[in-house]
Amino acid sequence: MVERKDYLDQLLLWKDQNIIKVLTGIRRSGKSTILKLFQQYLMQNGIDQNQIISINFEEMEYEELLDYKKLYQYIKERFVENKRMYIFLDEIQNVPFYEKVVDSLHVKENIDIYITGSNSYIFSGQLATSLSGRYIEISVLPLSFKEYYSTINEDKETAFQNYMKIGGFPYIHQYQLREEQINMYMEGIYNTVLVKDIEERINRKNYEVNPKSVTDVALLKSISKYLSSVIGSPISIRSIANYFKSNERKISPNTVSGYVDALCEAYLYYPIEAMDIAGKELLKSNKKYYIVDMGIRNFILPKQTYDLGFTIENIVYLELLRRKYIINVGRSGNAEVDFIVKRDGVYTYFQVTASMVEESTFNREIKPLKQIQDNYEKIILTLDRFTLGNYDGIKVINVIDWLLGL
Repeated sequence: MVERKDYLDQLLLWKDQNIIKVLTGIRRSGKSTILKLFQQYLMQNGIDQNQIISINFEEMEYEELLDYKKLYQYIKERFVENKRMYIFLDEIQNVPFYEKVVDSLHVKENIDIYITGSNSYIFSGQLATSLSGRYIEISVLPLSFKEYYSTINEDKETAFQNYMKIGGFPYIHQYQLREEQINMYMEGIYNTVLVKDIEERINRKNYEVNPKSVTDVALLKSISKYLSSVIGSPISIRSIANYFKSNERKISPNTVSGYVDALCEAYLYYPIEAMDIAGKELLKSNKKYYIVDMGIRNFILPKQTYDLGFTIENIVYLELLRRKYIINVGRSGNAEVDFIVKRDGVYTYFQVTASMVEESTFNREIKPLKQIQDNYEKIILTLDRFTLGNYDGIKVINVIDWLLGL
């Protein structure tokens, strides 16, 4: 079991605070394991086991608790008088009207609540409305390269090659699965996300004023496959619709929008908007989409030649998310910077490229950064180790070292 220290530290930061802790992320990213690790921490630090109520709504033994009234009664009956109770509700979106239970528990004294879910549609709707201002969201991603590297005995270059291929879903590395097992595991995750989580979205229509129905799983897979093939490239909803029109399937932009929303709400893809570098204002232009894990992308698009630069760019994007940056694409006229990120009011610019060895590539990557007039930090991340250094304030850093925090 990989110790997800960064996530445990976040939970410890909010422990015993009068705020609901919500862990969100794609299925099998490690949310349940993080809750178990945190429960172990509690018991190792003076909390009795009877002060912990832990329910995973994916397990058959708790099927009757999918009735929110029975769930509330079950929890209430297990309260220990004059003791703080720690309540863990895993995959809570499986319980219709679960927010009524969470809301009722939250107003009681000596209650510390932790919940997880695999679809942002549920949390951004019901939970945000019902518990506005009373919860903190912790986004859980598959293993970072640093977490993955801590579990193996390989040199870092070889490790990074494997990480790009198989990704960071914890189960794969915990049990050292073979290639055919990895493919079966990825297929299971992918189909569950597309069918179960998207179906969940359809079944909860009564929570939306204007629901966007997703009923064609084959079309959903086709759109997902297309997004996987264009990661890191600017696209629009209309351009996706036009792509399918050119392939003899007419789909309206509204339909495409609903399907893309569903894929993003299931944490399979992450959209990123463009920002004007000079004015720091968001632009109404095409978005880029990044996938949650390179291993699952390699399952969706098997046996193809990938653009190494976009693969690294995707990994860097996910790492920036882990490091709590607000992320946009940087635009200045026709020039583009891969990422303009913000944290604590400070901006940083990132370019990502597989190699800077060719003079033309070096000039292409560094030119947009040189045109920026402000004094915020400017970084180019690359796999090569020949061009590392500082070029008039623009740092060129090896991406593997950057991912490991070296």
